[in-house]
Amino acid sequence: MELFIGFGVVGLIAAGLTIAGLFVGDEKSARKTHVKLARPKDYFEEAKDDGVTREDMEVDALFVGAGPAGLAGAYHLLKLAKQHDEAIEKGEKKGEKLGEIQVAVLEKCSEIGAMGISGMVLDPKSLRELMPDFEAKGAPFDCKVEKESMHFLLSPTVAAKVPVMPPPVQDHGLYIGSLSKFMRWMAGLCEADGAMLFPGFAGAYMIYDGEKVVGVRTGDKGIGANGEKKHNFEPGVNMKAKVTVLTEGTRGNLTRDVTRRLKLDAGKNPQSYCLGVKEIIEVPAGQMPAGEVVLTAGWPLGDKTYGGSFMYSMKENLVSLGLMVGLDYTDPNTDPQVLLQLMKTHPLYQKYLKGGKVIQYGAKTVPLGGWHAMPKLYADGLLLAGDSAGLVNAERLKGVHLAIKSGMLAAEATFAALVAKDTSEKQLAPYQKKLEESWAGQEMWKARNFHVNFKDGLAMALVKNGLVVASGGLVGSKSRTPVEADYETKRPLSDVGGKKDLKKGIPYDRKLFLDKLSDVYLAGSKGEEDQPSHLQVIDREVCATECIEKFGSPCTAACPANVYEMVDDEAKPGKKKLHLNPTNCVHCKTCDLIDPYINIRWVVPEGGDGPNYSQM
Repeated sequence: MELFIGFGVVGLIAAGLTIAGLFVGDEKSARKTHVKLARPKDYFEEAKDDGVTREDMEVDALFVGAGPAGLAGAYHLLKLAKQHDEAIEKGEKKGEKLGEIQVAVLEKCSEIGAMGISGMVLDPKSLRELMPDFEAKGAPFDCKVEKESMHFLLSPTVAAKVPVMPPPVQDHGLYIGSLSKFMRWMAGLCEADGAMLFPGFAGAYMIYDGEKVVGVRTGDKGIGANGEKKHNFEPGVNMKAKVTVLTEGTRGNLTRDVTRRLKLDAGKNPQSYCLGVKEIIEVPAGQMPAGEVVLTAGWPLGDKTYGGSFMYSMKENLVSLGLMVGLDYTDPNTDPQVLLQLMKTHPLYQKYLKGGKVIQYGAKTVPLGGWHAMPKLYADGLLLAGDSAGLVNAERLKGVHLAIKSGMLAAEATFAALVAKDTSEKQLAPYQKKLEESWAGQEMWKARNFHVNFKDGLAMALVKNGLVVASGGLVGSKSRTPVEADYETKRPLSDVGGKKDLKKGIPYDRKLFLDKLSDVYLAGSKGEEDQPSHLQVIDREVCATECIEKFGSPCTAACPANVYEMVDDEAKPGKKKLHLNPTNCVHCKTCDLIDPYINIRWVVPEGGDGPNYSQM
């Protein structure tokens, strides 16, 4: 997800020491909160024989998730196979032709691109490697970056402009566009080359043969809320593949479960995440010409909360505005959607947005744990790429270019395995080394501690990260710095000053300033009402007692789609109970990540459910 924050760079070291005290922030230092977990940390599920007759579909390669990594991988693999066979035909190389290989791409949403959301200012490096003529092929970018600036928001009314744009976030000449449009365009190229695209099919369970991954089972359709088979019941399909590449984005249910089952994260830091909330805003003509980028750090986030904002202008008087909030925040009152509305009241933003109208909204989590949180990226029959591999540069807060590169390298590893007729772990292992030694891996290594350095607050992070950038990544610990998982960092209300009203001062007008439900409507989320909830709450009594009393029900604040509500419990006067609105869900997985009790497990709903982004 191409969101970006410009702190921790050359020129900001001194600023970090002098301005930190001006930032609003009353969180106390994080320390482990000892709570009784509702589910074991290493819990996972997998496909089992449930007595249902299912169709088996066999392919050579299966990419699960039609994002930039999956689509780039499918496109590149088909190209490699074609070039291989042509070279053999011409006598340029020896070997056996592959013939027409079967490459499939699964996508859980209703159409390719419906889940595409990013603050996309694209570094085209990997796209040029994938297809040097992408501009001639009609890549749907709006414009290039022509003007950029960065500011520290010191208070609700004061901003300080950084005199020189920090090197890691200099975007001049890069491409501004919509990821959802880009994915639809990529899907068309893949399909034209012979890829089989399956939108509306959600990967529900990994399929194993012993310890070897042999495919994915898609979710059943037509199951009622109580688990009964309805008249339109359709069993999921066993998609069998010689190589399965997980490219399902952040915190995908399959990636989560296979990582735990095969212990792919052994010896690694827990992955940590940011939640990005984003709006597309139509502004008066000429108010913000296309091609301008504005980045901010500081207010309304506290000194201890990692994050920042981005704003860039596109064609047709559209502005993309987003706020990134690190999910390792400590204050359980934190509500990113509300903070986004509050941020728009700042004079810096009013200059660009006054008179504007929000026309689309969405949210997505981004993996920012960096190098030391990247899991093992291969196993028997399995590869991980893109966000599933944790490939986001926290320093630049860019990931699309890394996703494309990893998809290409995964395709090359898959191609070599198909040629060798060997899809074992040993055969696929070079993928990780090639990725780590590539320019993409070098980017990740240089930014290895960028997020970790924020553990001690913004000021120290500016100093540490500034030195890292100045040294080209040479300065800084090369060893892993242990960190807490995001769900472990939440502090009780008693530590953060109690329950807070973050909405104070927001002039809700149903145009530029929207409440959460109004924003969610603009995400276009849809779903079958009569189905089991894909948000599995293990122990609701924990929600109604311990969690609400100690933490104030942080899922209700953190969820950017108003899925979770604590409502009056008619059976227990004076008490609250949890109510779910699953069809609001925008598939960001925040709830799965921040719940202090690990009481919520995100699984896929029926295929075709979810948001429907068109300009994000």
